Amino acid sequence: MRILYFSPRECWPANSGARLRDYHLVRCLAQHADVTYLGFATGEGRDGGSVWRETLGHTGVETVLVRRGASYSAADLARGLLGPLPVTVRNYLSPLMRQELTSLLIRRQFDLVQVEGVHLFPYIEAILASRPHSGKRPLLICDWHNIESELMRRYRESPSTSLPKRCYAMRTETLLRRLEDRLLRVCDGHVVCSGREKELLAARSNGARIHVTGNGVDNAYYRGAAAPPDAADLLYVGSMDYHANIDAVLYFAAEVWPLVRTRHAGLRFVIAGSRPTPEVRRLANLPGITVTGTVEDVRPYYHKALAMVAPLRIGGGTRLKILEAMAAGVPVVSTSLGAEGLNLEPETDFLPADSPGEMARQVMRLVSSAELRLLLTAAGRRAAAAYDWQVLGGELYRFYQTLPAASIQ
Repeated sequence: MRILYFSPRECWPANSGARLRDYHLVRCLAQHADVTYLGFATGEGRDGGSVWRETLGHTGVETVLVRRGASYSAADLARGLLGPLPVTVRNYLSPLMRQELTSLLIRRQFDLVQVEGVHLFPYIEAILASRPHSGKRPLLICDWHNIESELMRRYRESPSTSLPKRCYAMRTETLLRRLEDRLLRVCDGHVVCSGREKELLAARSNGARIHVTGNGVDNAYYRGAAAPPDAADLLYVGSMDYHANIDAVLYFAAEVWPLVRTRHAGLRFVIAGSRPTPEVRRLANLPGITVTGTVEDVRPYYHKALAMVAPLRIGGGTRLKILEAMAAGVPVVSTSLGAEGLNLEPETDFLPADSPGEMARQVMRLVSSAELRLLLTAAGRRAAAAYDWQVLGGELYRFYQTLPAASIQ
């Protein structure tokens, strides 16, 4: 089988949730099929140019990366408000990408194209129109990292979102939902991160083929010794220019951290993530809070953490950070939304907390009970084992094989 994996980003280095999903699915699919990766790149760390052709690490996967232009210009923001394409989709319009995509479709004669989300909707028509020498177009699969309209609705409803941003988000949500509904009609199959999202999309479609491939974890990579008995770090991991992560750490610092510090001044709140915004960097001025910025390897932070906190109030999909923490043997305290989409048992696999007071109480339970920490560590590692990327990648390939296409073997 020849697969084109088409993404709005490059997947290496795998230092964000979306990149991790892309990288590991490509790596696993390449064990079964001939895979080509096509994505946008910023060009950082590369020689001048607009298109780069590389091999992805040890996978042997052919990679074609196209320079992405500046995003969120004033003109695009205006067009996103007034036109048919939301700005989150307009940001990926590129004549050069269309040219490279068309060339690949002709040259490689793919059996299947997997498109990573609604952001690449402007290229769907070119894929559907592709007719290689066989006379049959490739199967078209959409991988929904999130239901973007739902994510935008949650952002709009967040108490931290200003009135002008809420109005813009409402318009963006409407446009995204229209594009999503069109994807549900034209794609041959869909991949989602959770059973909950499968149910939501099934209710909006007329018999769409939908498969659940959750976000996963490389258990062997994160496995390590549990934190020492005197561990004092509460850890948050994530890309710190992403609005859901920004909201989470600002909320924790303002509403939860003062309650924790009052009862245990020796703890630290460590925010480990790339590209922290100014408002996140300012949190380092508060007592006991550390903002690391980009780190080359997050495992040392996991392996000395008392707990990983996931105080998420907005967002969608499933949280790789929770699975990583569990694989590393770190107890997790999370909101219900933070653990959404994962098959986890509250109070057994993680400690649930949906208010500042409850989150502070759960943290203090961990501080005071080594037995509880050990129980959560063991349960978390068992839960993470079911989400290993190797298992998920194999299941995804088997889903491909169930799709009605006589030419796929």
